Amino acid sequence: MKKLALSLCALASLLTSCSSDDDNTTSQQQIVTPVSYSFERNGESSVSFGGQTTRIAMAGELISALKVETNTEAQLDGMFAHVEGNADFSDADLNASDKSIRSKVAASKDYFSANATLSATIKSDFDLWIEDQATNVFPNWSTIASAGNAGQLQQAGGGSLRYINAKGFELNQLVAKGLIGGLMTDQILNNYLSPAVLDEASNIENNDNDVVEEGKSYTTMEHKWDEAFGYLYGAEADASMPVLGADSFLNEYIERLESDEDFAGIAQTVFNAFKLGRAAIVAKNYTVRDAQAEIIKENISKIPAVRAVHYLQAGKVKLAENDMASAFHQLSEGFGFIYSLQFTRQPNSSTPYFTNAEVMAYINELSQGNGFWDVTPETLDTISEEIAARFNFTVEAAN
Repeated sequence: MKKLALSLCALASLLTSCSSDDDNTTSQQQIVTPVSYSFERNGESSVSFGGQTTRIAMAGELISALKVETNTEAQLDGMFAHVEGNADFSDADLNASDKSIRSKVAASKDYFSANATLSATIKSDFDLWIEDQATNVFPNWSTIASAGNAGQLQQAGGGSLRYINAKGFELNQLVAKGLIGGLMTDQILNNYLSPAVLDEASNIENNDNDVVEEGKSYTTMEHKWDEAFGYLYGAEADASMPVLGADSFLNEYIERLESDEDFAGIAQTVFNAFKLGRAAIVAKNYTVRDAQAEIIKENISKIPAVRAVHYLQAGKVKLAENDMASAFHQLSEGFGFIYSLQFTRQPNSSTPYFTNAEVMAYINELSQGNGFWDVTPETLDTISEEIAARFNFTVEAAN
């Protein structure tokens, strides 16, 4: 991992001259984007995203807990749907928090405020994966898995043990990769970067007049943008200059794309857009702000798509080698990323790259019969090709 380095050329491109959006004026506003994500008001930082850092930490503990067979379903449910004051986590600050993971899954304003039924269905999917782990996988922790029977499998060559359900799904991977879409991606793209949230009520007027939230150093609009930023960078030791790989969610996987020569540059593009968009809010230029939001939506949406194809293809290779434990591990990650595709956002539109119905058709296809025990290379190739085509990259590029 290495710091995101800004070249002199990139720095120059961030010094942008823009017209004021104020009515009946021709004044020029120069938007100067700092090298780091650092913004102040009256000598105090105006950047705040503590709630996002908290939920990332909660999700990290939940994923770890899904691999401890002595945990009960009630304990896992408590971590997913935390209630303030309950001792669900090892971190006392998390226990004291009024935040929870479940409350923000499939909860964006754009996609789910008018579709409570779908939101509840998606939340239920996570509940069922957690229940399956606790009631079927944990009791068979020491049993050798087989088609239709939960248990463990060891990767070839004395590798890692993988714990799977009756269909070969590694459920902790489904939850982890599903949260990348259902929590992080949905909240960034379809909630906090949405004009419906940024411009809600008197947000524009207050931002234009530097009216801050009570007792805070930031306007509501600034804070909403920062909360989007926090779901990607909130686990960083210094989010103002991220190094990436700070968590096992979006932050890790944007680094994975950055390290692939076919997608190199994505991390810098997203970071620059977050900075310039935030600077545009300070400058009261909402045209520039919205243009940066579209850049972020397009590029973050690529992450689950590229990784879904990557893992489906890696799983196909392991199936051919008859290394079922490795294959099921890879396919489970792919499954979770496919699930996350319904939370993506096509730029300059109000729709995802794949609808819930399209995603669930893939999920149902992978779940037929004995699931991964029965899946064919042809099925994996077809799904891979369709995802890659929708996002305009090749299957080979994602390998």
